[in-house]
Amino acid sequence: MHLISLPALADNYIWLLHDDDGNAIVVDPGDAVVVEQALAAHRLQLRAILLTHHHHDHIGGVSALRARHDVPVHAPVDARIVEATERVRDGDRLELTAPSACFEVIAIPGHTLSHVAYVGAGLLLCGDTLFSLGCGRLFEGTPAQMLASLDRLSQLPGATMVCGGHEYTEANGRFARTIEPTNPDLLQRLQEVAALRERLQPTLPVPLARELATNPFLRIDSAAVIAWCRQQDAGDDRVARFAAVRGAKDGFRA
Repeated sequence: MHLISLPALADNYIWLLHDDDGNAIVVDPGDAVVVEQALAAHRLQLRAILLTHHHHDHIGGVSALRARHDVPVHAPVDARIVEATERVRDGDRLELTAPSACFEVIAIPGHTLSHVAYVGAGLLLCGDTLFSLGCGRLFEGTPAQMLASLDRLSQLPGATMVCGGHEYTEANGRFARTIEPTNPDLLQRLQEVAALRERLQPTLPVPLARELATNPFLRIDSAAVIAWCRQQDAGDDRVARFAAVRGAKDGFRA
């Protein structure tokens, strides 16, 4: 399986997976034109669409794609995703034949209540729940729900490649440094990110192990994050710590 990141809209990534026979899957196609151009350039045939949540920048291209490609649309149970042809739920195994791939569906509420991730082929396709050095805003869920979702993702193998839905890494990194200014893994990651973005290259995908060492939202139980939360009088409860870090990120400007 080959993975291609397709920059789209302002800062989205659409993920395109394909095999050596030209069969392709697209994940969260917010822009149909970008997908069609990639399919033509790589001589691929679209076989399926996977959706993680209902936001327009992730599903906006689905109708146009289906008008040209008679393919199934796998999506969470959410009436706001009217283009879905197949509904997926937590614990489902999505088995595709062309390209040959199997994905586990994981419910990860927080950014939205019906948000799901797809895990398979060594990839974590997680939409707007987990970004490099950050996590999604809580538009519908609670801090407890988002923390539980991130805890689930943290249990995946460290080699799993995180495929988030946006190129937010530089801004996330500036905030992460305010939480753990002396974290050597974070400082190294920031240097790598700066070099990649200077060359206009994506900072994703990234191994989950790197995120566990650098992402403050996955490090709620680390000594440095606990110390920062105590300085903010956030208390020692895990959910309170997460809410404090998420709240600080919401108001962060730098």
